[in-house]
Amino acid sequence: MNTQQHKRAAPALDPDRFAVFGRWRRIWAVASINGRRKGLVALHDMLADRFRFGDRLVYLGNYLGDGEDPSGTLDELIAFRRSILAMRGMAPGDIVFLRGSQEEMWHRLQQLHLAVDASGVLAWMLDHGISGAIESYGHSAEQGMQAAGRGTQAMMTWTSRLRDAMRRRPGHDALMSQLKRACLTANGTLLFVHAGLDPDRPLEIQSDAFWWNPGGFSALSEPYGNIRYVVRGFDPDQRGIDIGDYRASLDGGIQRNLVAGCFDNDARLVDRIIV
Repeated sequence: MNTQQHKRAAPALDPDRFAVFGRWRRIWAVASINGRRKGLVALHDMLADRFRFGDRLVYLGNYLGDGEDPSGTLDELIAFRRSILAMRGMAPGDIVFLRGSQEEMWHRLQQLHLAVDASGVLAWMLDHGISGAIESYGHSAEQGMQAAGRGTQAMMTWTSRLRDAMRRRPGHDALMSQLKRACLTANGTLLFVHAGLDPDRPLEIQSDAFWWNPGGFSALSEPYGNIRYVVRGFDPDQRGIDIGDYRASLDGGIQRNLVAGCFDNDARLVDRIIV
């Protein structure tokens, strides 16, 4: 890694894309959920008992997915956020939601009518788990493939109905519109990402690497520039929890567990929840 390029004075990060925790004692990071609402409820029950004054909370993406209730998962996220914000000392910026690969696909799904090969792109998305979210909002992958085959206007109609279905669920559209690409601490101790990053590029120009470059994360063998430790929530290879010297992967592995890890000011994993 060319660490020198990261040690230059970095430009201010776009607050619409990046979240920054200023004052904090510990940070809880929740890994991929993938539409498993029941598991998330159980994890939240345990997290509520362990959440302390000064703690912060970041969700690392993949709220949608092929679990039993993707749209219900967003209901649970919204409800738990409300309950945590009621705690003493908490502010809206103390809870952050990252955009995962599932949410990125959902975003691109809304623009599918602009794709040159809408059928091919949709088929790829279905292979990567987006069908669960589509069905959870009352539509079907089969309808989407049929619309893609009929042309741009039919595809626009189908994606518009998907958007409307999400907007009818209170808070869902608002939650999806506030997703961040990454979250970091102001003192440079911790960086939270969804799946990956490019170690040779500054944070502000990572782009799609957060979702589609897991190999870059695995290659971290030293601090990422001025950032001491990087935490992710999704490993496409499902290798499970992996705690290293400069990085931590909280993926639930082939058992598809739901995982939350708690990190202190020294970037140490001091507590964990596995459901």
